[in-house]
Amino acid sequence: MDHIDHILIVDDDREIRDLVSSYLRKNGLRVTVAADGRQMRAFLDADRVDLIVLDIMMPGDDGLVLCRELRAGKHKAAPVLMLTARNDETDRIVGLEMGADDYLAKPFAARELLARIKAVLRRARMLPPNLQVTEAGQLLTFGEWRLDTVARHLLDGEDTAVALSGAEYRLLRVFLDHPQRVLSRDQLLNLTQGREAELFERSIDLLVSRVRQRLRDDAREPAYIKTVRSEGYVLAMPVEITQARQ
Repeated sequence: MDHIDHILIVDDDREIRDLVSSYLRKNGLRVTVAADGRQMRAFLDADRVDLIVLDIMMPGDDGLVLCRELRAGKHKAAPVLMLTARNDETDRIVGLEMGADDYLAKPFAARELLARIKAVLRRARMLPPNLQVTEAGQLLTFGEWRLDTVARHLLDGEDTAVALSGAEYRLLRVFLDHPQRVLSRDQLLNLTQGREAELFERSIDLLVSRVRQRLRDDAREPAYIKTVRSEGYVLAMPVEITQARQ
């Protein structure tokens, strides 16, 4: 039997839960609904899902708290698509920083939500199953550089800190989590969990160039992040992982 994607909708608005779940079922998906974090946790302990649609604005534990909890626990691999009634740039950025895979503002068309769900699932399945993200609180050493994942500092051989933007940090973190492995642009886009709309998709090469500059890497003959023609990029050296100072 073909696999039917299982979607968990977590939203305190009953009308939205009913309308969205009905539409998704009509389009061939299996759907379970939860009104809050407690119901979400109970269901995840009993079954598995392929994607979680998570509302930000809920009483009790809001969507940002729940997203952080998901990313820190045993369900960290499950893709998360966040919903919010706020047209708030801060909510969007915070949600993405906490590990959401995509973001959709209310009100939205059910057809668009379905398209977003399918896109996130498609990207997730492009990744080999052993691609994972390291836990926070580590010191990642590669060549003459170190990345402190607590302070988010990039340190050179003389312990001088080099400033990184949020997007630069996420991209470098992905390379350090998967050293000496060729990653396509789509894989890099998915693993950064930064989903900054099409701007990020169009500028992945530029972002790699910026990270190379931070590493003082020669763009013509880079020692750290190498280009693999027609395939993507690779961090061309091993990474040593130690516990960072708290």
